[in-house]
Amino acid sequence: MTKKQDFISPAPRFVQVVEAFAKDRKVSRGGTKGFGAGALKVNGKIFAMMSAKGELVVKLPKKRVEEIVNSGKGERFDSGRGILMKEWLVVKGRQANWLELAKEACEFVKSGGGNR
Repeated sequence: MTKKQDFISPAPRFVQVVEAFAKDRKVSRGGTKGFGAGALKVNGKIFAMMSAKGELVVKLPKKRVEEIVNSGKGERFDSGRGILMKEWLVVKGRQANWLELAKEACEFVKSGGGNR
């Protein structure tokens, strides 16, 4: 059995996002290790997660990511390989509404967005 302290403690704002999706049977949580640990998933695909730096990362359409990046409220996500991902956004700024962006990301992924 894994002890509670073995899990990485997510930011309180992310906990609120997770709780908002708790009743949605199509949404699940990722495992406790590796890429996407503790991430929110729909149809088995990640739509929202915490970065190693404690920032919200969401999957959105490329144009939407560009729009948010250009507004200065986010930046493209780099999974650690030095490659910026076109459909993944790191949300910046304390004023950003994490729940609204997570809902938007969930709908995008649920509708098959980002599949190749």
